[in-house]
Amino acid sequence: MLIAWGWQDHLEHDRAAAWIADCKRDRGTTVLTSAIPQLGFVRVSVQRAAGRLAIREAAEALAGMLNSLSGTHEFLPDDISSTHLPGWCVSASRTTDAHLVSLANHHQAELATLDEGIVGAFVLPTLAR
Repeated sequence: MLIAWGWQDHLEHDRAAAWIADCKRDRGTTVLTSAIPQLGFVRVSVQRAAGRLAIREAAEALAGMLNSLSGTHEFLPDDISSTHLPGWCVSASRTTDAHLVSLANHHQAELATLDEGIVGAFVLPTLAR
């Protein structure tokens, strides 16, 4: 979700940006991020820019995005063990997703994602065409 929101040329940018705008309008909504998705944004941003973006610049872009959320954003410390993953996590490629769902659940929150394959996550609504 962060990558789609942060990159205007991403296929799902409008979808992510619309959801973020809805969150900002609804003062009862808090957007939580933790280290794993934040680091993922920095890593993927640097990789997709093919050397045109430094790590520092990607981190600054992320900081600007999160700052734009003002009081709507909170950092969620990753305070659970990775040794207890949900039963649906049966492949290595889903371990991070499973951990993030577990982290969100631990804090009575939902993992917001564009990935329909993550069990128990909130999939961002599609845009009306």
